[in-house]
Formats: sequence, structure tokens, C-alpha cells
Amino acid sequence: MKGNFAAIALIAIGAIALAVNLDLFELDLVGLIKKWWPLVLILLGVGLFFTPDDRARKN
Repeated sequence: MKGNFAAIALIAIGAIALAVNLDLFELDLVGLIKKWWPLVLILLGVGLFFTPDDRARKN
């Protein structure tokens, strides 16, 4: 899951950046970061929660 989460995040960030560069929509990145930064912590926690640890793989 860890590899999939990172891949999906990179694809989403790249798609948003491309859409902004093509003027498909306007994005105020600073305003979004100020408002939604706790969501990043939540998503990281969920990603870590569903990532199997090394002990589970060895047993």
C-alpha cells in the first residue's frame, strides 16, 4: 500500500499542476495550505496505518 499511496499522490499532484499550468482553473496554493494543512497529517496517518510493518512480513 505504501508504494501505491505515493504513486497516487504523485499522479494527483502532477495532474493538478498541469491543469493550473494549462489555465484550466486558478489555484491559490498558499490559501489552500493555510486552510487544509491538517488534512495532510490525516492522510499521512492513514497511509502509515494501512502500510504493513516489517514484523508482519517476517512471521
